[in-house]
Amino acid sequence: MILTSKASLARIGALLLLSAGTLSLGCKSAGKDATAKGAAAPQAAAGPCPEFVNAICAKAGKESPACQSVTSTVELLSPAACKAASKDISYALQKLGDQRKVCDHLASRLCKDIGDTTETCKMVQTQTKTFPPDRCTSMIEHYNDVLADLRRMEAANKPLAAALQATLAKGDAPFFGPAGAKVTMVEFSDFQCPYCSKAAQVTQKIKEKYSNKVHFVFRQFPLSFHDKAHGAAEAGMAANAQGKFWQMHDLMFANQGALDRDSLDKYAKQAGLNLATFKKAMDSKQYLAAVDADVKLGGEAAVNGTPSLFLNGARVQDPTNFDAVSGMIEAELKK
Repeated sequence: MILTSKASLARIGALLLLSAGTLSLGCKSAGKDATAKGAAAPQAAAGPCPEFVNAICAKAGKESPACQSVTSTVELLSPAACKAASKDISYALQKLGDQRKVCDHLASRLCKDIGDTTETCKMVQTQTKTFPPDRCTSMIEHYNDVLADLRRMEAANKPLAAALQATLAKGDAPFFGPAGAKVTMVEFSDFQCPYCSKAAQVTQKIKEKYSNKVHFVFRQFPLSFHDKAHGAAEAGMAANAQGKFWQMHDLMFANQGALDRDSLDKYAKQAGLNLATFKKAMDSKQYLAAVDADVKLGGEAAVNGTPSLFLNGARVQDPTNFDAVSGMIEAELKK
């Protein structure tokens, strides 16, 4: 069935909400959402009609269509027109408030159905402020579809069930730290993903600071559009079989632009592996099934991008931020 234009607009709005609320950064999306925590606060307008522009943008939000539109429009106004507009700011703000009621209603209704205290609700409240009213109207007209998408996202962000946590932490996957540690962390990663190389730096710091307090498990999750990622994942498993996973891990992340087979053989030699055994494993695709099994586990944990990191079953929002991850570890250790 072909969606109508309004239905398409509604689903686009839902996707924008989803992209803001899922993985904060990673190889599924282009980067951080502009309204993420830590984003720069709106700067005061320095061009024509600064008082009028600042009032509108403060009410609507710097990223909103209303703010962007008025910022462009005032470039055409004379000083006298600017002065007149500034004298009647209250009228413009009232009209803006009336236009925004549909988006406020949408956010309120979604939060009521998803849960007022959920992270998804907070994200909805932030993102709908950037939507033009017609998009909010279309999303209300196709409310059930939008709500279903957001509920799936909320479910994916909930802590993992105890049984799944245990499954992810056991087996022959590479790890460091004691199995009985108070904190268990499981990372799903892709050796060809640039964000994963940043997360690898965090992993190194975790190893240095918490190696006797944290049980850290590494799972393979090569993404289909990274043509060298699956082979690199198999190489990691082959290195793990020889007790050299972390050495191979570091070499592959340090050389993400060269993960072809000849390069993998070179890294295996540098890591101190038995090269003949490594080549035999790679040639026979000995660890292909093991990599695919990790990907399947990731699917069960609602992993849809890399890096994805879980700490005692809770999804870590920014695996590339050591201070944030360390804070979560410290909080768990104090429990």
